[in-house]
Amino acid sequence: MFGVVTAAERQAKGAGYARYTYRLRVSSSARAALEAEWARCRWIWNECVARSKKAHAEEEECGPARLDRMLTGARTANAWLRVGSSVAQQQIIRDFGTSRSKALKDIKAGLPQHRRAGMPRYKKHAANPTLNYTRRGFRLKDGRLYLAGRISLGVVWSRGLPEQPSSVRVHRDSLGHWYASFVVATTAEALPATGRDIGIDWGVRETATTSSDSHDLPHAQHGKATAHRLARYQRMMARRKPQRGQAGSKGYREAKRQTAKLYKKVARQRQDTARKWAKKIVTDHDRLAVEDFRPKFLAKTTMARKAADAAIGVAKQALIHMARKHGRELYLVHPAHTTMDCAQCGARTKHALPLSQRTYACTACGAVSPRDKNSARVMLVRAGLNPAGADRVRAAGPPVPSQREPGISLPLGGGGVNRAPGPGRARGCGPSGRPAAAVRDGAPPAGPDRAPRRGRR
Repeated sequence: MFGVVTAAERQAKGAGYARYTYRLRVSSSARAALEAEWARCRWIWNECVARSKKAHAEEEECGPARLDRMLTGARTANAWLRVGSSVAQQQIIRDFGTSRSKALKDIKAGLPQHRRAGMPRYKKHAANPTLNYTRRGFRLKDGRLYLAGRISLGVVWSRGLPEQPSSVRVHRDSLGHWYASFVVATTAEALPATGRDIGIDWGVRETATTSSDSHDLPHAQHGKATAHRLARYQRMMARRKPQRGQAGSKGYREAKRQTAKLYKKVARQRQDTARKWAKKIVTDHDRLAVEDFRPKFLAKTTMARKAADAAIGVAKQALIHMARKHGRELYLVHPAHTTMDCAQCGARTKHALPLSQRTYACTACGAVSPRDKNSARVMLVRAGLNPAGADRVRAAGPPVPSQREPGISLPLGGGGVNRAPGPGRARGCGPSGRPAAAVRDGAPPAGPDRAPRRGRR
């Protein structure tokens, strides 16, 4: 059914891995079997959490080998655990080890508390099931998915699988729908060269402003369109909220389901808008200079609701995925001072511009342009690309190799992500890319009338 591609062939073709997700048709018996399997895996996860806390209190190691021995002993002593699949139970231990290692790595690196990945916690009974199976735990036959433990599931094949999947994740969402997510080896789908570059700046009034007027991404306001319906269902939930320890009424459960349905609809609309825009950007341009913007801090400002509705993170992820899928070059530019620099002469304003000032006027060269358009062109200059296609922007020469950091290869071969040099990406920066002090390496040249910078208090 599928052709077998070796690891050497994938590496030669610049191939990577991708997930293909399909809806499942689950019968009542299969649903009961999946929920029973999840109950066993959830017990193992909670046991791993308890063993990890005990080992931490006694200052002992709690690595994967110790947890594997714990699983072997638990399956030997408990017949109800032996009924389940050992593949899914081993994978839940692997997931626990990965989560715990990430938390310990962040602690060792000294990251702030709000940026750390938390230690694994106990999974409650209401948690949605998630089961992982390697190649020896499932098979595809006659269009159906067969899991270990004689669980047969119908798959809605909305598209075909390009290769034999190496693993599958079976999970249930908040609406009670079941999905199967296959990990498949893929190759980069090359697009014809266009010879054009583009700079992208993120914002709130417009989700993305680019150096090309025809490729801007306006604020779609998907969340605002459903706000009144969402508020209605939330009021229904508030009126019917059960007492602590009591089950919710039928009306409460229905209002909760309608709320989750609306949230999922909005999330899908945002993903669809972002993917279509990203595909257009990647199709029309060879190299992309994208602001490495992290919108998390906007959640604590007065723009929190509008920024969340803009879904900048979703659009950025879709752009990175499309770039590596189709073999395009993408450069992540540090956002420091991108609204203060002039894209034409490189001069920097003495003070940060207020958000109400939407026009950028350079006092050094006299260039006047919309604020966001100027920032998008600054992305091109900092990435070392040629912004000749933009209005009133000088053509930059080829980038100096020593000023550019090596690119970070992504799972899907062909494309790459580079960290463009900038004030926050110079040598001596911390793990987050933010400099501990003012660093000038890689910054745009100063203008002719530019005053010396003064340190901030």
